[in-house]
Amino acid sequence: MAGRGDPPEGTPEGLPGGGEDEYRSVVFDESFVRAARLQEFSAQERMGDHARAVRSRPAWGPRTGPKQALLLVLLIALAFGTAIYMGVRQPYRPSSSRPAEALRSTVIPLAPKDPVPGGDPAELYARSPAAQFRTGAAGITLPGATRTENFSESQVMTALTIAKDYLVESSLDPDVLSGAVSRPVRVLLDPDQLEQFDRSFDAPADDGRHAATGWLVRFDPAKVALAEPEVRVQGTLRYHDAGPGSLEVISDHTFAYALRPAGAGADATASAGDQSADDASLFTVRRELHFRFDRDDLRTHRAELLFSYLQAGPMACSANAAGSLQPLLAGQRATADGPAGTDPYETGRAAAPLCGALAPSVQPSP
Repeated sequence: MAGRGDPPEGTPEGLPGGGEDEYRSVVFDESFVRAARLQEFSAQERMGDHARAVRSRPAWGPRTGPKQALLLVLLIALAFGTAIYMGVRQPYRPSSSRPAEALRSTVIPLAPKDPVPGGDPAELYARSPAAQFRTGAAGITLPGATRTENFSESQVMTALTIAKDYLVESSLDPDVLSGAVSRPVRVLLDPDQLEQFDRSFDAPADDGRHAATGWLVRFDPAKVALAEPEVRVQGTLRYHDAGPGSLEVISDHTFAYALRPAGAGADATASAGDQSADDASLFTVRRELHFRFDRDDLRTHRAELLFSYLQAGPMACSANAAGSLQPLLAGQRATADGPAGTDPYETGRAAAPLCGALAPSVQPSP
């Protein structure tokens, strides 16, 4: 017997599950009907003359369409405006991918004409041009930073800060000055310069490239010790924009060190006669350093050291200052020997030793 809703003849043979399954694949759900572009008129609407059977529906609903379109336009305008704003505030600058250059360095001994004065460190400072210098890192002052064509104010200040950190570690750290360590300076250098740095300490040479004293100030601990840990400092820092990928900083500072002989006893006497061998003496170093920074250096707090120019005295002209500075101490005087001879017939890199005369006025007054 056929059930309610079934054809009088019953379910046709060969159609499992009945006739409903035959049309199940073409039955449309509510979302499909709503999305249809054509809509059938109602029976009452079709009674009119010349009425079409269907009408077209708008792609956007009457309520949501205009709002969505307006929202899309606003999003596009916002994205476009943001791109313009960011381009004005932070214009794209190509990063510098060139490797760091090798350091070029010059070390010039300054030989005194008279014996080196000695005495108490405080008295020596008071009677020298370093009397008005500041002590330690306080003597390395930073200039005001302003925005350049290619670098922001904060980037300029970062470069100046890194340069100061390098000067503090390489010129004021007692462990660096004594030759005990070099790592505090090494970690501030661009990685491209580390091989040259290491070679300068493994095999120092006065060749303009591999002098340890081109990178930092240090003394031979077997000969020299600090008579006072505080160093007197005075100098300047300046900067300039060197192009889209480079910011350069130039430092020019004079450092005054109070030194004494290493291991000197209170009862020993100097070869000059009336001065104690443990008397302090002043040793003056002028360093001019040229730094270059790219954006990676500023981000990683490191520097590329391009050029190092150092004058130091009192020191004999014949002293080998590639590995460490060789100060003349209290009561000592420079010998008559000049710089080592230069052979113009020798092949290879042409290099002549340099030496200057230390002006008497820079020594502590009597």
